[in-house]
Amino acid sequence: MNALPFSIGAYNPRTITTTATKKPYYCRSSAVKLQTTTSASTISRRELAAVGLGFCFSSTFILPQQDSAAANEATRSPPPCEFTSASSGLEYCDKVIGTGPEPVKGQLIKAHYVGKLENGKVFDSSYDRGKPLTFRVGVGEVIKGWDEGILGGDGIPAMSAGGKRKLRIPPALGYGIRGAGCRGGSCIIPPDSVLLFDVEFIGKA
Repeated sequence: MNALPFSIGAYNPRTITTTATKKPYYCRSSAVKLQTTTSASTISRRELAAVGLGFCFSSTFILPQQDSAAANEATRSPPPCEFTSASSGLEYCDKVIGTGPEPVKGQLIKAHYVGKLENGKVFDSSYDRGKPLTFRVGVGEVIKGWDEGILGGDGIPAMSAGGKRKLRIPPALGYGIRGAGCRGGSCIIPPDSVLLFDVEFIGKA
C-alpha cells in the first residue's frame, strides 16, 4: 500500500489557619511555614490573622519575579528548524540526531509521527493512538516521502534510531492529485497537498 494510516476512522498557596488556643498556624505562601504558640490571651485572633497575612504578603512579594523568570525560560520558543532541500523536492530538518543504527532497505521498523497540512491542521498522529507505525522501509509500504526521509538518499542522510526529523513532503512524494481520506466530495488530505511530518525513528521492530 502506498498510504500512511490515519485516524479517521492540595496545596493552597495562601492557606492560613488560626485558633484561639496554642495550636500553630501556617502560612503556606511560597512554601514557607510559619508557626507561633502565642495564646489568644496575649494577642487577639484578628491581630494573629493580620500577622499571618502580612507574612504571606511580604514573602510572596519577591517570589513572583523568580517565578516569572522560570516561566519565561520554560515558554521560550525553541530555535527554528531550517529545512534542507533535496533535488526530489523533499525537505528535511533534524531536531534530534539519533545514536542508534540506521535503517536498512526492506527492514521492519517502528516510527512515531504527527502529520499536518500546511495550514497547521493535524490529520494523523501515532502518539494519539499510543502506538508507533510499523512498516518495511524503502519498499513502497508508505508514501515516497517517508521512505526517502527515513532511509535517506538523494543527498538526504539516513536517520539513526532515536532521531527526530521534520519532513516537508511535496505532493509528488505524498498523496498527489488524489489526496487521501476522500469521501462525499471532501478529503482529509486534499489533492496536491504539501505534507508536514514530525517523525521519530524508534528503530528496528
